[in-house]
Amino acid sequence: MWEEKQNKLVKVFIFRNFVEAFGFMTKVALLAEKMDHHPELHNTYNKVVISLSTHDEGDIITQKDRQLASSIDKLTGGSQ
Repeated sequence: MWEEKQNKLVKVFIFRNFVEAFGFMTKVALLAEKMDHHPELHNTYNKVVISLSTHDEGDIITQKDRQLASSIDKLTGGSQ
């Protein structure tokens, strides 16, 4: 579930290993580029933390962030 923290949508994703986590980050990067939106991605071994805010709007949560969050959830089948 995405949480609102410090004007950002934040979610932690856990995978079986580093390769799965990195593969997921690559998919998120390609998806975000298509949407012309660029999230903060942080990876430590099998954990990926994603933070979304719209920089053009003053680093606040906008509909653009919610749309990207929904699309990211579809990459994992909503199981994370």
